[in-house]
Amino acid sequence: MKLTIVEDGVRSDLEFEQAVISIGRAVDNDIRLSNTLVSRHHCRIEIGEDGAWITDLGSSNGTQVNGDTVSRAVVEPGDQLGVGKVVLHVHSVGTKSEGPRPGETQPIEARLLRELGVNGHETMTGDARRERDNLRVFARVTRELTRETELMPLLRLIVDSAVALVGGERGFLLLNDDWDSPEAGPEVTKMTVRIARSFDHSDIAIPRSRLSMGIATKVLETGDPMLTLDAGNDDRFDGMASVEELRLRSVMCLPILVGDRVQGVLYVDNRLQNNAFNFEDIELVELFAAQAALAIQGARRVAELRSHNERLEQSRQQIQALNDQLGRKVRDRDTELAVVRAELGRERGRYDYTSIVGASDGLRKVFQQLDRIIESDLPVLIHGESGTGKELIARAIHFNGERRDKPFVTENCAALPDSLLESELFGHARGAFTGAHRSKKGLLEQADGGTLFLDEIGDMSAEMQKKLLRVLQEGEFRPVGSDRTIKVNVRLLAASHRDLEEMVRDKEFREDLFYRVNVLAVHLPALRERREDIPLLAEHLLARAAREQGRPAPRLPHEVMSALVAHDWPGNVRELENELRRVVVMARGEVSLDLLSPAVRERRSAGTPAVSRAMTENPGDIKAAVADLERRSIEAALAQAGGNKSRAAAELGISRFALQRKLDKYDIGKRQSEDELEEEEETQPS
Repeated sequence: MKLTIVEDGVRSDLEFEQAVISIGRAVDNDIRLSNTLVSRHHCRIEIGEDGAWITDLGSSNGTQVNGDTVSRAVVEPGDQLGVGKVVLHVHSVGTKSEGPRPGETQPIEARLLRELGVNGHETMTGDARRERDNLRVFARVTRELTRETELMPLLRLIVDSAVALVGGERGFLLLNDDWDSPEAGPEVTKMTVRIARSFDHSDIAIPRSRLSMGIATKVLETGDPMLTLDAGNDDRFDGMASVEELRLRSVMCLPILVGDRVQGVLYVDNRLQNNAFNFEDIELVELFAAQAALAIQGARRVAELRSHNERLEQSRQQIQALNDQLGRKVRDRDTELAVVRAELGRERGRYDYTSIVGASDGLRKVFQQLDRIIESDLPVLIHGESGTGKELIARAIHFNGERRDKPFVTENCAALPDSLLESELFGHARGAFTGAHRSKKGLLEQADGGTLFLDEIGDMSAEMQKKLLRVLQEGEFRPVGSDRTIKVNVRLLAASHRDLEEMVRDKEFREDLFYRVNVLAVHLPALRERREDIPLLAEHLLARAAREQGRPAPRLPHEVMSALVAHDWPGNVRELENELRRVVVMARGEVSLDLLSPAVRERRSAGTPAVSRAMTENPGDIKAAVADLERRSIEAALAQAGGNKSRAAAELGISRFALQRKLDKYDIGKRQSEDELEEEEETQPS
């Protein structure tokens, strides 16, 4: 009898000479099928003198002939037999193939040669045919494993193939979380159920509770495969609750070995019937597990290479971005170095104030104040005009103090109405007001352990002042709409451009709150009061604006710098910064006077003779102007101290050693000695 079998897209041509041909999923069938809809002993074909008959053996899904389900029917050439999802095409039903006629020759097809025995005369036996079929299926599955390089699709393919190979109901794959770790040991707790699949290729929900972890543990401990034909009656699994709860029958469990280490477990079961697997099945799946381990290793290596390539690409992009930034920094190096050198020439204090640009006497006094304020934990009131950098001072106090590792929270009291400001500061409970769909932490609670900076505290209403005073007095508050009291430990820094003391006299600010926030005070001088800082600030802000715009910083010539120094800057540093941002956009290479705003070009101040004179004497040389101002300050301090260098250094806020270096730098001591000598000669009698 000649048949063509089509299973899962694979076509096989077979020829049988025996009178009875058994068909099913068990290994003792003449035609062994792997489809899960095929019963272990599904049907058989009987060939006699009255033709060929097919008989169903009580299969679960029935047997079809040309689409009709039959229990027994005649089979003729051209018929199509349906066994599960497998189709068998009947070509001939004779028990023997017709031989060549006398005097004629007949070619031997390659297919027939493959079915011949070793001696070339005997037909392949049933066991040999089954082994050949297994090898064919195994080769096809192995070929599919080598084609798949994506890890998760590969793992699904492994489990689906294992279930199909032995006709299982479900399959599970457990893998070590750290595949490449040399310390990875055979422990189920270190493994994850990566894939759990049913025979119909669907995923199983909550996979770890659907298999017997006890059986998997035994396989991990021994490193040997395990097969049970009836788990419920197997003495090896006595006391395993999972076996009873899952009502397991046939179970096959194998280790996945990489070298001599167990890296996973392949678990296949069938809860519907006993004796679903045999030892030939476990030998086949053991070979398959070895191939699967190699495929998993390959897929992991491919994934690592892809990840490595992605990291390399990200690094390349980062390097490119850094190169671009470095190019801009190199273009601005002269400006940056000038600012740094000027600042290093001053004793700025014991702490890090690098975010505050300036070298004037006014800032030096501020730094001396900060050195003492930072060491305490008392509230600080920072007073200064708008745009002088009050928040920078607050940040310097926080990030140089003991609370530097705790939160720094800021709020502008003038930017919010009372209702919103109260909710922002104290937070609110869910349902406290319309729109309060959830609870919210206030800024006070967020700043617990750290610093709260309230800018423009003078604009806070009387009601809010009273609530803030309670927090400062008692260290606790209640969120809006809540009866819960929250204790906080917060250092308060406040700032205002208004005169709070005058507001207290005018009854616009609570006196008790004023004394609470004004324990320590810092006064920031306006920019017009420290004009010698304008060249440093201008160069610094110009370089920063250029970096923000991604273009080289233009040069500030002498006449432009003179105009910047002469302007009164009512908006202080903020106004200067906005002016230079606009200049960076408009200028090309060098800033001209016509690019400055009219107010800066036209307005001059008569109160800056020292800087203006230095600019005039050294056109285009900012360093010379700053040096001239520094030299004049040292000479004035020495004159006021009567030539005493220690007192002069204390007045200047620098060490005596630093003063001596500057005296040597500007030849001030030598010049004074020569002047004194001339005075002595003039007083001597002739």
